[in-house]
Amino acid sequence: MADFTVLQMALLVVGLIAAAIAAGMLAGLLGVGGGIVLVPVLFWTMTLTQFPEEIAMHMAVATSLMTIIFTSLSSARTHYARGSLDTSLIKRWAAGIALGALCGGLVAKFINADVLKAIFGAIALLVSVNMARKVQTIWRDDLPDGGFVNGGIAWVTGFFSALMGIGGGTLGVPILSGFGVDIRRAVGTASAFGVLIAVPAVVGFVWAGWNALYRPWGSLGVQSRHLVDRI
Repeated sequence: MADFTVLQMALLVVGLIAAAIAAGMLAGLLGVGGGIVLVPVLFWTMTLTQFPEEIAMHMAVATSLMTIIFTSLSSARTHYARGSLDTSLIKRWAAGIALGALCGGLVAKFINADVLKAIFGAIALLVSVNMARKVQTIWRDDLPDGGFVNGGIAWVTGFFSALMGIGGGTLGVPILSGFGVDIRRAVGTASAFGVLIAVPAVVGFVWAGWNALYRPWGSLGVQSRHLVDRI
């Protein structure tokens, strides 16, 4: 950071503010929580500032999840006021999503940065291709009745959303649409998934990285002297 000029630092700050605004707008419009924007931006920023590669992606994902707590609450409140948030569906999926997200945060301890980047890139690409198609994939006209099946779908949604550092919309909206849920109701309901994902996932990531080397001052956990020495 010492090698950066004042102008470069100013441009970096402006870029981060612009990304945060874009993430907030996407959270309200699509119910995605903003992580699909923030994770690449945070990772790029950390790479630009010569952040240790060993933890750059993990910190980008975990930091994104922390911001999603706030964007998701704001987005869900707006959609609830408009009547597009299905509370019965949230109750049905809440436990599975939260458990999946917690597992995702805990498992991150055993996943290296390259694998985490591959997971983010692969799923983001698949979701983008699906959204770009004129005809969306519909598996059936309604959600499964079985609690075990619903719990499994919710768990998968929470697990991979946590590993990607995203809210519930990026995976939740295509999945709900695939089960015949109206797009407005899918977006509104998925906006509330973000809180169910972000809170347990952040707890998992904090635990997973508690003793990790090279964490900077200000990160949660015991701060490491190694990064300070390297800077």
